[in-house]
Amino acid sequence: MRIAMIGTGYVGLVSGACFSEFGVDVICVDKDASKIEGLHQNRMPIYEPGLDTLVAENVKAGRLSFTTDLKSAVAQSDAVFIAVGTPSRRGDGHADLSYVYDAAREIAQSLNGYTVIVTKSTVPVGTGREVERIIRETRPDADFDVVSNPEFLREGSAINDFMRPDRVVIGAETDRARAVMKQLYRVLYLIETPIVFTSLETSELIKYAANTFLAAKITFINEIADLCEAVGADVHDVARGIGLDGRIGKKFLHPGPGYGGSCFPKDTLALVRTARDRGAPLRIIETVVAINDERKRKMADKVGAACGGSGKGRTIAILGLTFKPNTDDMRDSPSLEIVPALQQAGATVRAFDPEGMEEAKPLLGDVTFCENAYDTMKGADALVILTEWNEFRALDLDRVKSLLKKPVLVDLRNIYSPADMIAQGFHYTSIGRPGSAISRTE
Repeated sequence: MRIAMIGTGYVGLVSGACFSEFGVDVICVDKDASKIEGLHQNRMPIYEPGLDTLVAENVKAGRLSFTTDLKSAVAQSDAVFIAVGTPSRRGDGHADLSYVYDAAREIAQSLNGYTVIVTKSTVPVGTGREVERIIRETRPDADFDVVSNPEFLREGSAINDFMRPDRVVIGAETDRARAVMKQLYRVLYLIETPIVFTSLETSELIKYAANTFLAAKITFINEIADLCEAVGADVHDVARGIGLDGRIGKKFLHPGPGYGGSCFPKDTLALVRTARDRGAPLRIIETVVAINDERKRKMADKVGAACGGSGKGRTIAILGLTFKPNTDDMRDSPSLEIVPALQQAGATVRAFDPEGMEEAKPLLGDVTFCENAYDTMKGADALVILTEWNEFRALDLDRVKSLLKKPVLVDLRNIYSPADMIAQGFHYTSIGRPGSAISRTE
């Protein structure tokens, strides 16, 4: 079986490489010639652990290739995946589907025999029907089906998520289309992965419902963390206590500076807009969006308070700029709100991120980007941990103290123990934990 993957961004490239690992012949297509040329030289356009090796091995095996020639790729494929971007549309928050619909028109012109057209991009309910309408209008003679197959990839662990997923969701409404999709995912059937077949609309909504639920869970524990600070409780003990309830679960109960990334911000906003348009507003998710936006700004105030009430005239060392570790993705990262807020308060910012600085440089002005973690701290008035990269979890605290003007550490990811930090002589601020509390693991 041969498939074409339209788009070599995060979803398209990871999915294409993983399908080729399953033994499928995959042609990845992109209009950006420089990106395709880079992939021919095994230069990845994104950072994802293990992706370069996976791509190189499958290119060598002859199962994975790259091209700018969409027409040729589509014409020789049994299935064509649309994996282009669907960013928030400027002005109203709806998903911008122009790239999806443009791809549908180009695909229609190149179809050759029965083909399954699969929307892999995250798209609002009704998109699959519109893709079908566009293709039928463009090519009334075409023999095809449209399928929804949303991705559930976490940046930083995307390959494992594809290879051993919790589930695969497929919105397909003909036996022919279901048969093609079953063949593509045959490897996962062998390891008894749950495969959920639904209608197009249901599949599209599952993706949005999953992401907005997780965003709500993050926002919930962040608000509980604020309450913990007010009453002297420990948010980690609260999270563990409720997370042991099987109906709740322990995942996504980690307090922090707010969610970011390529999915949660745009998906929550898109679902809110869709629900309003259909006359079924989602009040909970509307509140989640508002709280998360406000939280990022409040984190800058937290840093200012730790510096004596204000960041004015202070030099702040920032560790971590990406929205999460093990990625170079800066999309809607909390740092994009927190750093400018600190600067507006009069602070000077020095920053380091293991993978995200090249992405961050055009987005964050007047920041001194440093060579390593310790370089940020030289002469700084405070150290702030924004992203929990592993290399920040075991800093040489004596060296940290020697580099900072004052031993002030604001840990917005709670990766250190308050008791240990106080014992080391730091003025330590974290989220939702009493300053003198001892972290317990029993």
